Amino acid sequence: MFEAFGLSDPGCVRTNNEDYFISDSRSGIFIVADGMGGANAGEYASRLSAETLYGYLLAGAADNSLNTLENGFAQANTVVRQASQESPEFDGMGTTLVAVRAVDDFHLQLANVGDSRAYSLSGGEFSILTTDHTWVSEVGSRLGLSDEALRKHPMRHLLTMAIGVADEVRLNSHVVSVFSGDQILLCSDGLHGVVDEKILHEALNSEKSLPDKAHYLIEAAKEQGGPDNVTVVLIQIH
Repeated sequence: MFEAFGLSDPGCVRTNNEDYFISDSRSGIFIVADGMGGANAGEYASRLSAETLYGYLLAGAADNSLNTLENGFAQANTVVRQASQESPEFDGMGTTLVAVRAVDDFHLQLANVGDSRAYSLSGGEFSILTTDHTWVSEVGSRLGLSDEALRKHPMRHLLTMAIGVADEVRLNSHVVSVFSGDQILLCSDGLHGVVDEKILHEALNSEKSLPDKAHYLIEAAKEQGGPDNVTVVLIQIH
């Protein structure tokens, strides 16, 4: 059984919100996307990718293999890329995508493209479940630069992969074991790129309700200037 709550905010700088999320406890499907592109293209890319993946997973609910989730990401990539190529106003658009799919009471499937993340709080231990497709993660960290240097590097926000930017999408996917009381946090970089992970941990570990935790995290990002859209989906396993 899953309890969940999602919340998205444009932040303090941007007037539009290019983030998009889906939170469906009944189906056990949870998605966060962070779009990019000129005009309204980012908003369209994030919504199109999330809804394409969601529809694909609902249609393939009888197949609990990890391949179903991976194929859903590939389908989302194809749909966004075709839309980008067919309409000049959407040229070059793309989006991050992170998704959790419950397959039984004790296992979740997880996949991501880009730098939207998934975190876990299990047995009091807070950990990241995803690997970013960013210059910092895939290139900078191998150069021996310090964590402080990487946090301030001018290429720290550069994505090395996103939905819709190439014919073939490169994603990370795996199965996560969960237990009653565990919590999963899905978020865009408007949260994790602004708010210290210690605060994320403390919020999840608090006695607040899921809606209160989500509002608290959104406000924490805005207190740090809210330079980007910020989206939070919290999942509790019962």
